[in-house]
Amino acid sequence: MPSKHARLSPSSSNIWLHCPPSVKLSEQYEDQPSIYAEEGTEAHSLCEYELRKVLGEKATDPKFGLRFYDQVMQDSADGYVETVMGIYEELKSGDESAVVFVEQQVDFSEYVPGGFGTSDAVIIGGSTMVVCDFKYGSGVEVSATENTQLMCYALGCYLAFSPIYDITTIRLMIYQPRLSNYSVWECSADTLTAWAEEELRPKAKLAEAGEGTFAAGEWCRFCKARYTCRERSLKNLELAKYDFKLPPELSDDEVADILNLLDDLEKWASDIREHALKTIMSGSAIEGWKLVEGRSNRKYTDEQAVATAVQNAGYDPYDHKVLGVTAMTSLLGKKKFAEILGELVYKPPGKPVLVRANDKRPEYSNAKSDFMEEIENE
Repeated sequence: MPSKHARLSPSSSNIWLHCPPSVKLSEQYEDQPSIYAEEGTEAHSLCEYELRKVLGEKATDPKFGLRFYDQVMQDSADGYVETVMGIYEELKSGDESAVVFVEQQVDFSEYVPGGFGTSDAVIIGGSTMVVCDFKYGSGVEVSATENTQLMCYALGCYLAFSPIYDITTIRLMIYQPRLSNYSVWECSADTLTAWAEEELRPKAKLAEAGEGTFAAGEWCRFCKARYTCRERSLKNLELAKYDFKLPPELSDDEVADILNLLDDLEKWASDIREHALKTIMSGSAIEGWKLVEGRSNRKYTDEQAVATAVQNAGYDPYDHKVLGVTAMTSLLGKKKFAEILGELVYKPPGKPVLVRANDKRPEYSNAKSDFMEEIENE
């Protein structure tokens, strides 16, 4: 898989399209590699191998070199391949000449300075082009609807393939197995190119020059400058206008205003603490704050030696209990688990959770009375 990244990359497009000057501001901060990014990269390489293998293309099995390889990753890759091949067969049923391109490099520098990237898979059949993206993350559900990363990929693919294929329909697809998320969005080729002309090109021009207006929002989550960005601070400090009133003193409209800010506020506060910790650890000082050793729990130096010593003293050192559902599934395998324990497993209803109105899950029935009854019985 390609390791180079464009300055105005498709993956960060949601940031610089909303906040063009963030690109220049972020350049003073180094990239912070994480195990999640490494895990995602490995999962992508497995997906690429499995898809090429099914398509009969030459490919090298990467499994033995993968640090995070496990059955979950394999199942995710297999599901991705099945999904992509399902779309391919769908388009092929109407067009025998349908094609699949794996790890397709795209160039959209006509609209974005230095704009390029790599699409996981592109399928073209008839007048339809499908741009497929695999997401291994399990923290944030990603939607294909007007997804700017995929729209950049689609634009690059359209520029490359439209002289050869009569493409009128663009379909974006995200497969995110660990969140059971399969998201699809369609638009016309004309809609895509109009977006590129009216939105992408002018915002990219501003971002490249370090100009435009700072704007804070959900896109700040992945911005490298999120720790010290003044615009983000001002947005989150809007809560100060409520002077920390107690909830009963707030109107329903004020509660709604605060709820709309809470997610970003909590993440911002966490980022500020992380930045302060790193600052002091690097040798700098933050007035009024210092680092101390946190609490820790006692640990055994050698668990086997402990077990032996306790057994020799006439005691049982082990805590015997039935494995949890997840661990038992891993022990038996999904098929055996269903055969042996299928009738002995149930899923109780979850407690009501407060979410935004556009959440995909159905509304909790009788949420208020059920919830109050649970509280009273606790």
